[in-house]
Amino acid sequence: QVHLDESGGGLVQAGGSLRLSCAATRRTVSIFGMGWFRQAPGKEREFVAAISWSGDNIYYADSVKGRFTISKDNAKNTVYLQMNSLKPEDTAVYYCARRRTALDNNDYRVSPIYYDYWGQGTQVTVSS
Repeated sequence: QVHLDESGGGLVQAGGSLRLSCAATRRTVSIFGMGWFRQAPGKEREFVAAISWSGDNIYYADSVKGRFTISKDNAKNTVYLQMNSLKPEDTAVYYCARRRTALDNNDYRVSPIYYDYWGQGTQVTVSS
């Protein structure tokens, strides 16, 4: 069993920044691709960012490109999402997730179906 524990959410004014963390149990981020998703009230869960198991490939949703940065620390088994220039439309519950397949070089996966373990989510609220 793998547990993913997100933290770092909160309330911030538009234009502000937050850094989300996702700490994983067991050896996870060094051999599995990881993703961040978000879900706003009444909307479907949407892709935000992903990082390949090797760390060589990173992908972002167009809506966050240039403002958000995904990174990971294999030694700490933790994935991060640095969010800058936040907008009210970024308000959502943010989830980290682990890819289903280890060492998978087909790393451009934006659908939640490619991820098997999910954290409990952390709320991000951006006020205008």
